[in-house]
Amino acid sequence: MQFRRINKTNNEIYKDLAKSWSKGVAIFFAVGAVSGTFLSFELGLLWPTFMLHAGPIFGMPFSLEGTAFFIEAIALGVFLYGWDKIPRWAHWWSGIVVGVSGVISGIFVVAANSWMNSPSGFDYVNGRFINIDPIAALFNDAWFSQALHMTIAAFASTGFAVAGLHAILLIRGHKLEFHRKALQIVIVFAAIAALLMPITGDIAAKGVAERQPAKLAAMDLNFKTQTNAPLTIGGLPNEEKQEAEYAIHIPGALSFLAHGDFDAEVIGLDQIPKDEQPPLAVTHIAFQIMVGLGFLMMAIGLINLYLNYKKKNYSNNKGWLWLTALATPIGFIALEAGWTVTEVGRQPWIIYKIMRTEDALTPMPGISYSLVLVLIIYSSLTAAVIWLMNRQIKKVHKKYNPE
Repeated sequence: MQFRRINKTNNEIYKDLAKSWSKGVAIFFAVGAVSGTFLSFELGLLWPTFMLHAGPIFGMPFSLEGTAFFIEAIALGVFLYGWDKIPRWAHWWSGIVVGVSGVISGIFVVAANSWMNSPSGFDYVNGRFINIDPIAALFNDAWFSQALHMTIAAFASTGFAVAGLHAILLIRGHKLEFHRKALQIVIVFAAIAALLMPITGDIAAKGVAERQPAKLAAMDLNFKTQTNAPLTIGGLPNEEKQEAEYAIHIPGALSFLAHGDFDAEVIGLDQIPKDEQPPLAVTHIAFQIMVGLGFLMMAIGLINLYLNYKKKNYSNNKGWLWLTALATPIGFIALEAGWTVTEVGRQPWIIYKIMRTEDALTPMPGISYSLVLVLIIYSSLTAAVIWLMNRQIKKVHKKYNPE
């Protein structure tokens, strides 16, 4: 929006949209700083054995994430307080730095998580981690596919959330031109990200098939090692009968998705020891939710791109606006479902094939009090976000609807 304002027109709506969105970024940035700081303490509090060994190995991505975070903070300050005080293009570039450093910060955090799924950069001898190489740990085999998938998912989920918010305000009859322009540009980003999701998901799935066959088997409820393995849609696991009930099976599709060959062999749960199998129901249902909502976002995105291409004025179509409004949370639901697949699907390992989750957990009593504290803090942060965002929306509404 700032680019449009500088390069094409001095229309104040573009400036107000850029200001409004940047203030939304600032709100989430401030809340993220608090919640992230608390999470860093939780790592040592809840997982002391894990941090004792893993800290020196994957400490580098967390340090680099902190650097990106501070760069983002500085650039955000320049963007928020630099309006009409510094050259317009310098101001615009500060906004670019905010976006890029934010993405890089997220990538470093995901790199740390991907190391837990694909540990590297050390030798594990007699229960000790030796010959540590933090660069190899950072660029582990899973970091690229996880970071790519997560970054695109962040654009898709945020895009649909922002689009839904403006659709809701259009339904309520708020200033049409302001929210129409916002909806038109943000839905393009959301739609493109949604269309890229299957590609990044395919890359991630092939990596999971190679490195974590137990997770893939749980995701698809693939109980039997077989060639021409079918893809399971829906269904619930029956562990006694070793089958997926109430499911639709597409022959060969899992083999193709996992290995690019319809006749490739896919490892099933029958080759995974029982005590190394992840919780099947949670992993499978979360995977189905993620994929289902991903395809729903694709469909909504495609229709929006078509309407934009045809220059259809759909901001007056209440039915379509309601659909976009109802899609507001689906990206974040899909995001949470995807992280559930990643974390629950890795169980019982906190460091895959190296350290079990139960061995990493703190033995100290009274940890339930920490849970209560977490709930209080995060509930307070949630209330603060809602109040601040609502206040920001009212300020914009008052400017364009002074009556």
